[in-house]
Amino acid sequence: MKAIFQKYRKLHIWLLADILALLAFFLLRAQRPLMNAIADHLTGPLRRGLGRICYLVPFSVMELVEALAVLIAIGYVVWSIVSVVRAKGRRRERAYGLGLGALCAVLAVWAGFCLLWGVNYWTDGFQDKSGVYAQPVALEDLRAVTAYFADRVSETAGDVERDEHGLFAVPREEILENSVHAYDGLTEAFPFLAFDDPGVKPMLFSRLMSALDFTGFYSSFTGESNVNVDSPACMLPSTVAHELAHQRGFASEQECNFLAVLASTTCADPAYVYSGWLIGYVYLGNALYSQDPEGYWDIRETLPEEAQLDLAYNNAYWAQFQDTPVQKASNKVYDGILKSYGDERGIQSYGTVVDLLVVYYK
Repeated sequence: MKAIFQKYRKLHIWLLADILALLAFFLLRAQRPLMNAIADHLTGPLRRGLGRICYLVPFSVMELVEALAVLIAIGYVVWSIVSVVRAKGRRRERAYGLGLGALCAVLAVWAGFCLLWGVNYWTDGFQDKSGVYAQPVALEDLRAVTAYFADRVSETAGDVERDEHGLFAVPREEILENSVHAYDGLTEAFPFLAFDDPGVKPMLFSRLMSALDFTGFYSSFTGESNVNVDSPACMLPSTVAHELAHQRGFASEQECNFLAVLASTTCADPAYVYSGWLIGYVYLGNALYSQDPEGYWDIRETLPEEAQLDLAYNNAYWAQFQDTPVQKASNKVYDGILKSYGDERGIQSYGTVVDLLVVYYK
């Protein structure tokens, strides 16, 4: 045993460093002043610095890194199998060393993620900084705010470019180009949201992201906001605003959904305004339907044909990925990640955006 430890001494030291780093994070993460200080003075500037470098190129560095990581992992597995087979009398020892190296690499990535992004789950969020807190929602308030959003959807549905079928047809390139101004209308009300937005990047593997049930992804390792450009364009502006909320250091999914609505609906770009009211209506409408189906349909029928078409197209698009093994596995993994960082509601936390919307707009 001592001989094995000596042979793989560096790997054991690496493993110990990984374990200590992770242990320190999980022991200290509840210390909010410390987490705020780390995010404000260390990881936040580091992520922004990484972003400035990665935004020098038009493609998603995150996707490139992920593709290389997959290829390296496959190559490592194949090489490990061959190496163990050739080791003959030292197969167990060789397998131990290779397995230990893989474990160290995985834990190092996990520790890096905890430092660069995990701390943000334990810092002051939008609710803490703004004083706008989610509260229990009365049914009559939910119904009234849902109707309010439906009215705004009706008012703005005709302000955007549409195709011959009446569907939302604003070019995705235009939406991405205007992303740098998505939060311009919101920073006066909430100055702490001021940020030099670098924009967002389209994902090459967008179809795969749809299969995994993702519309966008913020990479803390590269400081990039990435969006799925295969999914319906009518929701793309609000998705952009959501990822740019993560860019500002907010980890909570429900708060970023709420910010996506606020930023989009106060933006000067009609495509963002319409998308913000539409996605907000979807959140509220889904909640209302679960409590008052008849009230939901009364409001839904007031939407103009253009909005009805956009919603139908969006539903049809996502239906093709519904309940597939890939989607279920992706949701289960992501749910576990959210819960591991303190979000006890897991993926269901997306519903909390309704509480925030009702409190803010009622």
